[in-house]
Amino acid sequence: MNAWEPKFVRFEDWRSTSSEQESSVNNGYNERKGMPSVGAVLKSIGRKLESGSEKFKNLRKPSTVHPVSDRPKEKLASRRSNILDPQGRTLEKWNKIFVITCVMAISVDPLFFYIPVINDKEKCLNLDGTLRITTSVLRTFFDLFYILRIIFQFRTGFIAPSTRVFGRGEVNNNPVAIMKRYLSSYFIIDILSIIPIPQVLVLAVTPKMKSSPFLAKDLLKYVILVQYVPRLLRIWPLFREVTRTSGILTETAWAGAAFNLGLYMLASHVVGANWYMLSVESEARCWRKVMENDRDFKDSYLGCGPNREFVIPLLRKNTTCPFIDPDQNQDPNAFDFGIFNDALESSVNMTMTKPKAINSLILFYSSVGQNLKTSTYIVEILFAIFIAIAGLVLFALLIGNMQKYLQSTTVRVEEMRVKRRDAERWMSHRMLPERLRDRVRRYEQYKWQQNRGVEEEALIRTLPKDLRRDIKRHLCLALVKKVPIFEKMDEQLLDAMCDRLKPVLYTEKSYIVREGDPVDEMLFVMRGNLASMTTNGGRTGFFNYTVLEAGQFCGEELLTWALDPHSSTNLPTSTRTVETISEVEAFALMADDLKFVASQFRCLQNKQLQHTFRYYSMQWKTWAACFIQVAWRRYWKKKVERQLREAEDRLQGAFVNEDESSLSLGATIYASRFAANALRNLRENSERNKRMPQRLPLLPPKPAEPDFSTQEH
Repeated sequence: MNAWEPKFVRFEDWRSTSSEQESSVNNGYNERKGMPSVGAVLKSIGRKLESGSEKFKNLRKPSTVHPVSDRPKEKLASRRSNILDPQGRTLEKWNKIFVITCVMAISVDPLFFYIPVINDKEKCLNLDGTLRITTSVLRTFFDLFYILRIIFQFRTGFIAPSTRVFGRGEVNNNPVAIMKRYLSSYFIIDILSIIPIPQVLVLAVTPKMKSSPFLAKDLLKYVILVQYVPRLLRIWPLFREVTRTSGILTETAWAGAAFNLGLYMLASHVVGANWYMLSVESEARCWRKVMENDRDFKDSYLGCGPNREFVIPLLRKNTTCPFIDPDQNQDPNAFDFGIFNDALESSVNMTMTKPKAINSLILFYSSVGQNLKTSTYIVEILFAIFIAIAGLVLFALLIGNMQKYLQSTTVRVEEMRVKRRDAERWMSHRMLPERLRDRVRRYEQYKWQQNRGVEEEALIRTLPKDLRRDIKRHLCLALVKKVPIFEKMDEQLLDAMCDRLKPVLYTEKSYIVREGDPVDEMLFVMRGNLASMTTNGGRTGFFNYTVLEAGQFCGEELLTWALDPHSSTNLPTSTRTVETISEVEAFALMADDLKFVASQFRCLQNKQLQHTFRYYSMQWKTWAACFIQVAWRRYWKKKVERQLREAEDRLQGAFVNEDESSLSLGATIYASRFAANALRNLRENSERNKRMPQRLPLLPPKPAEPDFSTQEH
């Protein structure tokens, strides 16, 4: 009974003050001290362990469906929605920004080498305070981009190698897997790259080391060199990621050439900064050599601080540190500065009021690839060897990369030149006349002016179907809609037609089709003018001429043939001759493609559409004009005949009304007029028949009309 009794006491703690006192006594609490007893603490620990074990058991059980259990899934889904696609456009743009900022960041680090400066007047070493603050601010600014890059790495998915069986692979959006992958790859390098050791050193440590400036200089030099390695190592994976995603770093060839030139100048800037630091150290070595016999001398005396009054006169009077050419130096005790003599002689490191980067960089340019006069100092010899090798390698890479980028701008021009040369050789071999050669040259020139050597149709053919359809729709839809026969068609049919349209080019005075030739394509004019003419099969005295402009079409015989469900396999014959008046850009719809569209889309087989087609067709217009002319001639002939019959009837009526013996004056006049007209007509007809042979009817044959009697409309 007593074993379970305290359990009820815990539930009654909230009921009353009396129960609170009772429970406190029963649970082992001391009211006077307000501290729990040892038994109460052990019981509470036991209860915590029991509840923890129950939770752990529940985790191992299969989860059931409750409303609360969906919250972690929702959180995980929201976190996965924030993951960036490693091959997306947004990340691609940011990676290019990170590459540029990384290059600019490693160009700021060598500026720390210019902080130690030598005061030639006081013969001491000091630190440039203005440059110290400037470099620290610039480095901190670019380190912010490093931090942003680290944040992006934790939010960027990756493509597992096991999923790259086909295509680009599957993107892993699991945040835990992304974090593990990044922590095991470049996280350590990124952290080492952004540790602000140089900023802390130049802003907080070196100002307190005025008594030992050489120690501060060496400390700064080694810190920069050690941290420069991970900052360099981080650029290559980032550059490789950018080129793998987009294929290129820069959009234009000139930008790529400028980027490579900038890398060459960056390398020169880095070596120039080291050259400056070594020249400062060579000056300090010379001072130590002068003061090595003095027992009271310390390195702190060479700093621009107190307690160096006796050092200044000795350094000023000494002549062992002259900045002269070693070949002209006659003093055997003079210090040989070697390759640093030019830097010291031109006072690169003698001015404390402005940075030394530009001058040292110019001096480095002047010495790259030349014979450097070194001393016997081993560090100087190794540095000169490094300059010679690195200068040649970097210069060769610069020339190669710039040539690659700049040649990419002229590769199309070179291809055109080669094609023209081959065409000239072929025409010369075949002994083509000059007229045909000129037409071939004009066509090639016009084709180059329109597409700049890009095979448009081959390029579009390699794209996916939906993208190819959208591109063709953008290029051809507005043109197709200009044709009245296609203006009111549905979008599905227009997409099908646009997908099968092919761009064609024609030069001036080119025959597209001749009268009597089979029609194998329907042409939609986009730019230029064409002349369409017909002689009605070569009949004498018949000629029809019209001009086709942008938005019009020719080859309508093919549409009639394609719409006819009972048409034969033979292509229709052209009733007109089509010739280009100027350069023409058009889209061609071949016979097979038009037949396919007509068979798939029954909306083409519509009477209203057929009437619209007749209204805008040149062939139907010509037939209609000739039909109207023939009908007008027939009407005029019938009118003349009717007038003659009326005159004859009036004459006969006059004969009947009058006596046979005496003719009236009116009858005599009508008779004389009728006889005169009849004689004149007979005379004209006889002369016309003698002058020319019998003509054929001038009315051209009526265009073929499809038979839709067996189909429903």
